This record gives sequence, C-alpha cells and structure tokens, in this order.
Amino acid sequence: MNRPPCALALFTFCCSFAIGETHRLAASPQTVVIGYYSASAKPVLTIHSGDTVVVETVSGNPESLERMGLPSGEVPEALRAITTQVKDRGPGGHILTGPIYVDGAEPGDVLELHIEAIQIPAPWAYNSFRPTAGFLQEDFPHPASKLIRLDRERMIGLFAPGIKVPLRPFFGSMGVAPPPDAGRINSAPPWMHAGNLDNKELIAGTTLYIPIHARGALFEVGDGHAGQGNGEVDITAMETALTGTFRFVVRKNLHLKWPRAETPTHYIVMGMEEELVVATKQAVREMIDFLVTQKSLSREDAYMLTSIAADFSITQLVDGKKGVHGMIAKSIFTAK
Repeated sequence: MNRPPCALALFTFCCSFAIGETHRLAASPQTVVIGYYSASAKPVLTIHSGDTVVVETVSGNPESLERMGLPSGEVPEALRAITTQVKDRGPGGHILTGPIYVDGAEPGDVLELHIEAIQIPAPWAYNSFRPTAGFLQEDFPHPASKLIRLDRERMIGLFAPGIKVPLRPFFGSMGVAPPPDAGRINSAPPWMHAGNLDNKELIAGTTLYIPIHARGALFEVGDGHAGQGNGEVDITAMETALTGTFRFVVRKNLHLKWPRAETPTHYIVMGMEEELVVATKQAVREMIDFLVTQKSLSREDAYMLTSIAADFSITQLVDGKKGVHGMIAKSIFTAK
C-alpha cells in the first residue's frame, strides 16, 4: 500500500510513518468484551506503533435476528459462540473486539488511529428500538425491529419497497481504556476515551485521535454500522458486522483532553455531555482550542472563524451523553 507523506495532517508536527507488521484479529469468545471499557481488561493482542490490524466485529443477538427473519444459516457462528460463551458482561451491551495493547503507549500520549478500510461481510443489517431507550420513548411504547437487506455491490440498504438507503459503513464504538480510577465503564456513553462516538463521519480514509489514559492504550472496537443518520434517534443505526483495517501510531508529541478526528477534507472536534447545550459548548471550545494551537490564531479570531466557517451537528442523542461534532474545511487554510 502506498502511503503519501503525512496525507492527513491534523496536527502540524513532522510526520513519519513507520510501516510495521500486519495482524488479524477475529471475533471470538476469547477476543471480545461485552459492554465495557476498562484499564484492567486483559489484552488479546499486543502490537507496536506503526502496525496494522485487520479486526473482525460482530453485532446483534442470534435469536433476535432469527425472529426478524434472518435465516439461521446467515447468523455468524462467531456471534453464536460469543452469545453463549461470554459470561462476563456489562454494564453496557456492545460486543467489542479487543483490547489491543499498543507497546510503548503511555498515559498522556495520543493514539493516532488510521481507519484504512472497512468491509461489510454480511448482506444484512438491522434496526430496532425499545420503549426504555431512544429519543422519543414517550411516543413509542412498544418495541420494534426490522431486518434490512444490503446490496453490497450497489452499496445500498433495501429498507422497504421504493426506499434505498446509501451504505456508508463506520464503527460506532472505537475507544481506549479510561483512566484506571474510573474502573469498568459502560460501553454506551462516549467520553474522553472516545468509545461509543456514533460519529458517521469516521468512515474509511479518516483518522481518529484518542487521548491515552492507560499503559498500552487497550483499544477496543465494535458496534458496526452500515449507515446512520446524525442523531441516531431510535438508538440504533443499520447495525451489522464489519471488518476494519486500522493502523496504529502512538504520538508522543501530541497531548489532547478530548478525541479529535479528520477526514481528507475536514478537521473534526467533538463534545459529549449529558446536556446537549453543554456538549455543544464543549465542541465549540475544542474548535477554538484547535484553531489557536494548530493554526496560530488568537482566541478572538478563533472564535470569529468558528462562527463563520465551522459547522456543528448533533452526532447522537441516545447514548446517555449527547454528542456534538464540529467540522471546519481544510480548504480555507491556504497558507503554506
């Protein structure tokens, strides 16, 4: 694979890409955790900075999928095994492959995660909601589920006759261990460790920057989405199994409090708090900080540029902490 020199450069330090080994991590009862991120979780794979890992993930419950109409032969055997054999669970419900230990990663560093490719291995996804979750719980007192067939050649989801939804796969949850004193935390709410960001911009070709809080980082990934709308209002997207190719780089010369990201065309900042207004303020402050520290603007100019050039969107409304992300186009920065 050809790697352009510093093709994605959210942070204007000298970039050097060490091309390391490539590993493969399948989803199995021995290689997943269910429902949590923790600094005490036992690693299932150890890698080095610069290494690439092809990671398989699974999603759903076999019995629920079959009730939706999925033939039993299409339920991944790994999902059946995980569902029956993994007993240590919670407090959340996501099936996360990992943790991956990155040798040399220390608290205070940043994990630069290059999302190089995402494949959809199964021709189906599902969406479901229940009366105890979702943004409009009071309006929908009864649960509902839908199996969605995927046409992977045309990259569309066949939601209903006459309704075809474009596929744009991404992982809802990508994160590292939280600080050790936080203990085992629920996989649902995103936080400074990233986790369940549910940010549909984090597709193949993007880079996620996550502050590291525990030795080895302890990266986990799951919650595969074939596509999602901003907000994810009924609490699920087009949930499916995904296989991702990730390159891991430990950044010793970068220090962040909150996750950031970038696409080939935009810089992305994030806010996540229980109250939407507070989450939005956090995202706006993160954008200002980015413009001050990385683009050398005064705080006043950064605030003004944020107002006239940055777009803020609701990432998700249903994960305990509301998510907001801000995006600013790289094309406006013309100085060399």
